[in-house]
Amino acid sequence: MLSPVLRGVAFAAAVFCCSAAVHAHHIPGTGTKSTTQSDDFESGNWQFHYNHPKSSREQDEQVRGPLAFSSNKKWREGPKRGTPDHVVRVDTPPGGIEGSKYSLSLKSLHTGIPGRVTREQQQDDLLMHTRPVPVSWMPSCVVRIYLPEWDQWEDRTGSHFGIRADLRTTTMKEEEVPFIDPRARDGGRSKRGGLFGRLFRTAMVETTEPYWPGMFIQFHSKTDSRFSRDSAMVIVRGDKTGNVIPGPAINEPGWWTFGMSFTGDGAVHFYASPGVDDLTPEDHITSQFPYGYQAHTFTTMFFNNVNNDDGHTWSTEFIIDDPAIYYAAGSGNSDRSASSSSRNRR
Repeated sequence: MLSPVLRGVAFAAAVFCCSAAVHAHHIPGTGTKSTTQSDDFESGNWQFHYNHPKSSREQDEQVRGPLAFSSNKKWREGPKRGTPDHVVRVDTPPGGIEGSKYSLSLKSLHTGIPGRVTREQQQDDLLMHTRPVPVSWMPSCVVRIYLPEWDQWEDRTGSHFGIRADLRTTTMKEEEVPFIDPRARDGGRSKRGGLFGRLFRTAMVETTEPYWPGMFIQFHSKTDSRFSRDSAMVIVRGDKTGNVIPGPAINEPGWWTFGMSFTGDGAVHFYASPGVDDLTPEDHITSQFPYGYQAHTFTTMFFNNVNNDDGHTWSTEFIIDDPAIYYAAGSGNSDRSASSSSRNRR
């Protein structure tokens, strides 16, 4: 009989093989790198301006503006879950991109609602400031991430860091519309309401829906009886039902390269590889329509710090470098680098 882990891997493989057809591989980093939607953190004036207390709209519907932002205006606090507590320019760790002197350190202590301790897994968001573009432009995002030595991780088996995309799809939802609205002609239930007893009817209405696929770095702690040694792995969120898909194992800390690409059929393509080299077809993990959605718009990339929100244990510190958005097609040349090569990093 297969172990639970092997059964999960087999199930994930079956889901991938049976998922709807997607476009041919679109390797993240293909095309032209945007100069306004990328950051190498080399500027000596780089700073992050916090505006605590942070937002926590997801937990208590509170957006506490003004939102935090970076001095170069390329990064901002996410209103849904708030800013990380520590967003600091640091020396690039050994083994990073050639020529890189500085990178960005991210970690958090209070990931939930300000002033409260939940003792539950919480996360916060650092968003790259971008503009929405259609997926027909074939956007992609790439980032290098430094994983610290195992003894520096929060001692907790589970997700520690997220590399995410903000996408938009179109769904149909039942809503109340005025009786005279043309959409009401398709049927539905009649209902009177409002100050003057106006007649409404329910109708299926086309709605733009946000969703946030991505990859998480999941730690397996040796203090957990299920694991004999410290290690990590990449998990993808998610398949067409929203379930996670197991990705490559991470047996040694250090630099990894992560990327996601988006194609005109609305699919998301996930890539990851050890080191800082450009991604290749061999680094492809899976291509999916996460949650059964087909994307029509790419909005931005963002990062999650995750911890147990106990009020005294910091999340694991991750260091990112050279996050960037690329376009393989479409318009927007004014936002792009003068170079036609997608592989020029510095």
